[in-house]
Parts: sequence; structure tokens; C-alpha cells
Amino acid sequence: QVQLVESGGGLVQAGGSLRLSCVASGRPFENYAIGWFRQAPGKEREFVGEFVAAVSWTGGSTYYASGAKGRFTLSRDNAKSTVYLLMNSLQPEDTAVYYCAAKFQGVLKLALPQEYDYWGQGTQVTVSS
Repeated sequence: QVQLVESGGGLVQAGGSLRLSCVASGRPFENYAIGWFRQAPGKEREFVGEFVAAVSWTGGSTYYASGAKGRFTLSRDNAKSTVYLLMNSLQPEDTAVYYCAAKFQGVLKLALPQEYDYWGQGTQVTVSS
């Protein structure tokens, strides 16, 4: 089993940036695909992006929702067992609770919540206009 803890959310003005962190513990980090989702009030949980570690333990592959491409960037720090979601050019419609999720030996393009096994508690992102 793996435990996930998100952090880095907050209040930001439109056009600003935030970097969210997802720290994993409990099992070897490199064995999991890490996905990011978000959920706004009254809406379904929505896929944002996914990071799958490379077998070589350096680098990896990423997959983004169409609305995230060009604005959001995923990266990983192996030493800290952390995946980061850097969000630029934020807009009020990006306001949501952001969650990271893990899938053991997950492949790329896992974009549905039910495809993931473990979830963090979420971090609130609020973008003011």
C-alpha cells in the first residue's frame, strides 16, 4: 500500500502560478503511475495529468488533459518520492480541490479515477479573477 499527501494549494490571482506536491510513502515510488485530478463543487472529478516513471529511474513519461497542455507541467524528485504539478497561467475555472492518485505498475494514459488504487486527501486551489 502507498500513502499520498498533497500540498501546495492556496489562493492565487488569475494569471498566477502554483506548484503542487504529491509525496508518496509506503512502497517503492518508481512502481507507481501518479495521476492528478481535480474536482470543483458540483462537478465530477476531472483528469489533469499523469506521470509514469521510467524503468531507468531517471525521467519518465507524462500525459496531460487537453486543458492542461502548455500550462501545467509534471515532474518528479526521486530522492523525495515526490511528483510535482506546476500550474501556470491559472484561471478562475481552475479552482478546485486537486488530488493525486497512484496506480501500481500503471501504464500511461490512465485518465479515469476508477483506474487508480490510492488517493491523497486533496489540496484546495482557488484562483481569483
